[in-house]
Amino acid sequence: MNRHFFTYRQSLKLESGDSIPSIDLVYHTYGTLNEDKSNVVWFCHALTANSDVLDWWESLCGEGKTFDPSKYFIVCANIIGSCYGSSGPLSINEKTKISYYSSFPKITIRDMVQSHIILRKHLNIEKIDVLIGGSMGGYQALEWALAEPAVFNKLILVATSAQESAWGIAIHTAQRLAIETDQTWKDENKNAGATGLKVARAIGMLTYRNYEAFVKTQTDDEHKLDNFKASSYINYQGEKLVKRFNAYSYWILTKAMDSHNIARNRADLKTVLGSIHTNTLIIGISSDQLCPVTEQKLMAQHIPNSKFVEIDSPYGHDGFLIEGKLIGKAIESHFI
Repeated sequence: MNRHFFTYRQSLKLESGDSIPSIDLVYHTYGTLNEDKSNVVWFCHALTANSDVLDWWESLCGEGKTFDPSKYFIVCANIIGSCYGSSGPLSINEKTKISYYSSFPKITIRDMVQSHIILRKHLNIEKIDVLIGGSMGGYQALEWALAEPAVFNKLILVATSAQESAWGIAIHTAQRLAIETDQTWKDENKNAGATGLKVARAIGMLTYRNYEAFVKTQTDDEHKLDNFKASSYINYQGEKLVKRFNAYSYWILTKAMDSHNIARNRADLKTVLGSIHTNTLIIGISSDQLCPVTEQKLMAQHIPNSKFVEIDSPYGHDGFLIEGKLIGKAIESHFI
């Protein structure tokens, strides 16, 4: 059984000043921890992903891939605020005995990292050979590398940034506005805001891909008047997310992304980046419009022991998931 469940029966103090009385964490492990515990690879997942990394990053992780469970002990934990088993808006509030829904407290990336640290200690893992995260997972990896610098040997940051951009915040705000216009939003049930979530996903898809990708894959012949491929694709992606995710979680996790800034209450951004001494590989996707390569180049410029690699891909931000083979080659070239 790769899926595990852990309950931390102490209060988790959040960065906002609020707290969660206890937290549940769902996590997956693959492979076997070797005798000297030197083969740990920890994946941090993105916005709507879960802890089953072999499912959503199968081009990078799995048998015969760069991160092969026969060689590594792989761990991935579902973040708090999500709807895949870890504590989030659908969890039962111990005080009210019903789900939190909209009353779930505001969380940040640093709060997510706190839960990762709790789980690491529960698993008796003292050293992590490789910490890797893409997109929002990279936000977590950066914060964790700053919180526990002695724990990690290698850091891999893919299609991510040191702070959320004004562009990203604007996108997330538009997505939350879409959710908030749904008449069912804040109803006390797990399907609240479902139509709004579909629209939010549609907005997201425009940033996960790009002009070139849509024109290449979704262009119709010149005789159509309606039922265009691009429209069907956007509707399909929205409906697909609604079936597997939750509007409450989407709302609160995009809020957490908005507040991402490794410089907050530390120092200026360049100084904080300069304090990361872990051997770091930074990977960008050439056509990424959500986390453009300028974000990764900035990190590479100021993290002392780092290297930047640009993957040439037409798939935009989604390229970090699609181009696993090229990302794997870059990792193997740098670290192996």
